[in-house]
Amino acid sequence: MSNFFTDNKDLVFTLRNIDLREAVSLREDGYKEAQRFDHAPADYEDAIDNYSRILTVIGDITGERIASRSRQVDEEGPHFENNKVTYHPLTQKNIKDLTDAGVMGVMLPYKYGGLNFPNTIYTMMTEMVSRADASLQNLFGLQDISETISEFGSDDQKNRFLPIFASGEADGSMDLTEPDSGSDLQSVRLKASLDPKTGKWYLDGMKRFITNGCAKIHLVLARSEDGTSDGRGLSMFVCESCPQLVVRRIEHKLGIHGVATCELQYNHVPAELCGLRRRGLTKYIMALMNGARVAIAGQALGIAEAAYREARKYASEREQFKSRIDKFPAVYDMLTRMKIKVLAARTLLYETTKIVDLRREYTRIADHTPAEKLSNEIREKQKYYSKAAAILTPMAKALCTEIANQVAYDCIQIHGGTGYMHDFNAERFYRDARITNIYEGTTQLQVVAAIGGVMLRTLDASMDKIDKIPCEGVTLRLKSILSGFKARQREAVKFISDKRDSNYHDLMARNLVENEIYLYTGYLMLRDAILCPEREPLAEKFILDAIPEFESRHMKTMSNDYSTIDKHRTIIDY
Repeated sequence: MSNFFTDNKDLVFTLRNIDLREAVSLREDGYKEAQRFDHAPADYEDAIDNYSRILTVIGDITGERIASRSRQVDEEGPHFENNKVTYHPLTQKNIKDLTDAGVMGVMLPYKYGGLNFPNTIYTMMTEMVSRADASLQNLFGLQDISETISEFGSDDQKNRFLPIFASGEADGSMDLTEPDSGSDLQSVRLKASLDPKTGKWYLDGMKRFITNGCAKIHLVLARSEDGTSDGRGLSMFVCESCPQLVVRRIEHKLGIHGVATCELQYNHVPAELCGLRRRGLTKYIMALMNGARVAIAGQALGIAEAAYREARKYASEREQFKSRIDKFPAVYDMLTRMKIKVLAARTLLYETTKIVDLRREYTRIADHTPAEKLSNEIREKQKYYSKAAAILTPMAKALCTEIANQVAYDCIQIHGGTGYMHDFNAERFYRDARITNIYEGTTQLQVVAAIGGVMLRTLDASMDKIDKIPCEGVTLRLKSILSGFKARQREAVKFISDKRDSNYHDLMARNLVENEIYLYTGYLMLRDAILCPEREPLAEKFILDAIPEFESRHMKTMSNDYSTIDKHRTIIDY
């Protein structure tokens, strides 16, 4: 028997030790929801117990059912004929199992049939689903669409759409990308036209690379303002599948074969404005993208966990030269590095989801409280958590997705020639991992999203707080190393700021962001090691391994070589 929650010691540790008290209390309205709904928790301990119970159920479903179906789903995938997508029968079974477990509206409010869980717990579910079948996460993880309607839609839209999302009756897609726009969403051209006689909106144009584009309900970014060419002319719309919305084709992809990635043609599709005009990209889609970054980070982490376990299992069974290969230093060193990378990624991800939960709750309070009644404390917390989420979500996505690719690569390496064969799971993990640091914003775009927070030192207060925790021995030595990192990172930020060279700033941004990831994740792992001494070796391994990487990037940033950019261009043009 395999349970993808209870067999993951680190995930269980995370649930037990992450402090969600503030976020859960706000989400449960000071636990007054328990007076209105029988299944709402009465206090924090009750909430954690409920989260653990549901996670154990999902752990059983993913470990016992979904994982065993994943290879056949990958081999055969969905069927496309006459502009209609039919998902594989095993994918349909997977969705039914999750629907029967009542987790298709994890974050939706109780009154719409949801569980009202925080994003942190939902992300734990996405990690387990992805460990079992990464492509299934691209269906299960689209709950961010219903969450967006819940946050920004009208009461009528919420009442019509959210209950059918929560029941599993409806699925969704996020229709953003177009053939020529890619990540440049400001250049979206799909036209939204308003019929002045009826007051109804219609959509015309093309979308491409749309995950689950065959869905029943679509959130669509479209150009609603004539004569505009930037993000201020875009609005968000919701529409339902209909004959005018045509799935032209599904893509033949390297990985995540179980989900359909569609090209869509809008032929005057009836639609409804969701939220206010002109706010589609500047507010709504940006909020949606924050959730999407976290979801893909969770997907990548699940793949990395699966790849690590597959490599460890194979190494413990494979014999060469009359010895198990996991006894060879070169192999167990690889396994150790894989394990530490996965643990580090998980540590950063769930600290990020906690901040995302707090950002959501304080933003909700700020948005629904008259300005004259809004306290300075609420205003300041909303401001801080918004800034922290803005830097942490791209950092978490960058770390988790890059690590997923590294761990999947090493998984094949440990398998040797067999890992290259289609008969083993290793090559599927490798193919599935590759998309994670591309979609919902490439790693390069995550750097662009995070660099502002790095330069403003948004996370310093959090790290300074950990610095004040008393410790001794190993943890004191590790704290000293991290304090040195922090001083050099501040030095590098000042150096770049003083230089006032935008080209040099942009070229060195990745070095700065990656060092911020090493620094902040190191502090989080130090905090956990102080809390739980058995985690000291984990923090020590991560921080000591980070030293040469951190120093190398720091030296590059401080090189003061104005010709560096020209040298890059010379090499490219050679």
